[in-house]
Amino acid sequence: MFGKKQEDAWLIVGLGNPGREYEKTRHNCGFRAADLLAQQLGCKIDRLKFQGLYGQTEYGGRKLFLLKPQTYMNLSGRSVLQLSAFFHIPPQRIIVMFDDISLEPGRLRVRPDGSAGGHNGIKSIIQELGSSDFPRVKIGVGAKPHPDYDLADWVLSTFSAQEEKALTVALDNAAKAALTIVDSGVSEAANRFNGSHP
Repeated sequence: MFGKKQEDAWLIVGLGNPGREYEKTRHNCGFRAADLLAQQLGCKIDRLKFQGLYGQTEYGGRKLFLLKPQTYMNLSGRSVLQLSAFFHIPPQRIIVMFDDISLEPGRLRVRPDGSAGGHNGIKSIIQELGSSDFPRVKIGVGAKPHPDYDLADWVLSTFSAQEEKALTVALDNAAKAALTIVDSGVSEAANRFNGSHP
């Protein structure tokens, strides 16, 4: 049984891992951006369904869904597929906010589509949706300190106080960038926020 078709509905997804121990890690920037956006929109991400926590609100006359998959990062696509299929939301109206190790903390990059670039959450979403045509807001978390550093250890590490300061601005910009995509499209959001730095 699927939900009623939502004309013009959008889904904004924040990627991360559930559990207190992951809250402040580099890999959880997407969750944090989604929480901040929910707070700004006066919406709660507190409904447990579709293997995730989600909230629903109105924005600019459109229905807006906010989702934090609870599957752990590598299976995020299952939750995204379930909610988007239920409400008939196409990939082009699914915005994913997530951490990017190729950008310094504080920097953002908005993209209309693309490959997974080694990010397991994105890989899972592409696999489940059968499409890579969804907009992304990449939040810089910094590169590994040296090549031998284990990637999993790095993305599950926390930020320094200075990085956290830069990140606070970046998370606010990420939330704004996601809404700019809904309002004016990916190009406008990219023009405004790509490379933005606190």
